[in-house]
Amino acid sequence: MELVFEKSVKGRRGLRIAKSDVPTCVNLDQSLLRGKDAELPELSELDVVRHFTELSRRNFGVDTNFYPLGSCTMKYNPKVCERIATYPGFAHLHPLLPQLRSGGMLTQGALEVLYEMDVILCEICGMDAFTMQPMAGAHGELTGIMMMAAYHQDRGNTKTKILVPDSAHGTNPASAAIAGYTVRSVPSDENGLMSFEALKEMLDDEVAGIMLTCPNTLGLFNPHVREICDLIHSVDGLAYYDGANLNAITGKVRPGDLGFDIVHVNLHKTFATPHGGGGPGSGPVGVVERLARYLPISTVVKREDGTFALDYHKPKSIGYIAPFYGNFGIVLRAYVYILMLGHEGLERVAENAVLNANYIKEKLKPYYDIEHGQLCKHECVFSATRQAQNGVHAIDIAKGLLDRGFHPPTMYFPTIVKEALMIEPTECESKETIDLFIDAMIELARTAEKAPETIKASPTTTAVGRLDETKASRQLNIASL
Repeated sequence: MELVFEKSVKGRRGLRIAKSDVPTCVNLDQSLLRGKDAELPELSELDVVRHFTELSRRNFGVDTNFYPLGSCTMKYNPKVCERIATYPGFAHLHPLLPQLRSGGMLTQGALEVLYEMDVILCEICGMDAFTMQPMAGAHGELTGIMMMAAYHQDRGNTKTKILVPDSAHGTNPASAAIAGYTVRSVPSDENGLMSFEALKEMLDDEVAGIMLTCPNTLGLFNPHVREICDLIHSVDGLAYYDGANLNAITGKVRPGDLGFDIVHVNLHKTFATPHGGGGPGSGPVGVVERLARYLPISTVVKREDGTFALDYHKPKSIGYIAPFYGNFGIVLRAYVYILMLGHEGLERVAENAVLNANYIKEKLKPYYDIEHGQLCKHECVFSATRQAQNGVHAIDIAKGLLDRGFHPPTMYFPTIVKEALMIEPTECESKETIDLFIDAMIELARTAEKAPETIKASPTTTAVGRLDETKASRQLNIASL
């Protein structure tokens, strides 16, 4: 495919701009003006439309194909959520418009959405207060750990350690470290769960808290979760819930009821807003009552006259962690999604996500190794160690799926599983689509035994073939690859 500059023809135009009737600014510093014309491609409107339409056909997303990325919850984004997010009353608001009086009614609807999302997420997660400020899941993690640090500092505690399972999301230890804590990794037991016995041995007065994903990255729910939280509380620590896998338990159990003190929620995973490509994201954080004083500035409050305003008077707050109100458009999409489904619908989301994951697990068990074959929740993790004996690794299986019209699952994570293939089908996919994916995985397993070299040559049907990924990660000049 030619670059848009290669398609350029000198003198070709797709539009005609009217002559400016605005007076020239006589005081403009001439050094600020361009010295020569911008070297832009010259194309007709038809050339431009065809070019970008062709580019769009090369995109892979949930609107085009099955996207079973484990731990990322790449679910379908309902178009009604997208539509409402474009309503002028929301999309055209400026963040500096007044909250009250003198035009303040323009912002009351947006403030009410933020206020009601606080109430809704508190109910879903069993928390007492939320902030909508964090702009992503990892940003939510950092916000939560900063509030944990503020809590301990306020109490005069000199705690230095955060406990994190060895199967945790990679951002967990990073967030704890940025907040100033030393990270201690808790090993997994033979069942793929954080070892309860190891936790008890590592527990001491220096432990500020624990960061726990439940279900974990193997898709397994820890039956000791309540006991874990109680143990952490026994040394005046706090229990932090990583909500990346909330899709598995939404409407079924609330993290707050399990004993967690802090929760972050990935709206761009659990509640069907855009995900991937670097954003946009939203990672609201909820806390129990005794931590509410540390929430970031500002929070939305409901006044006695029924209007809404932002509360900046929070002496114990950790301060500003995002400009204005966070990613409001993503909060709005999630708000629509939750209202559309209701409590019963959110329960069915979790039920169908778990059903789909276990269906895939049982169908593929004869063809791929699985270290922990017990009932999983929303995702399952296979190992390509059997295929690796023939020289076909997890990355080769992933490339082979591209040739068969599927996005690869997450590879080589969690790191506690060799040759990991982490599959999360979500609740959105039909049995017919999942069966096609299963058939492709089975066909790849058989090909790995009989003709492994054909898989190692994949992908052959995509615009770009197999790249030297090691070189690409170290030498970012793609033109030289």
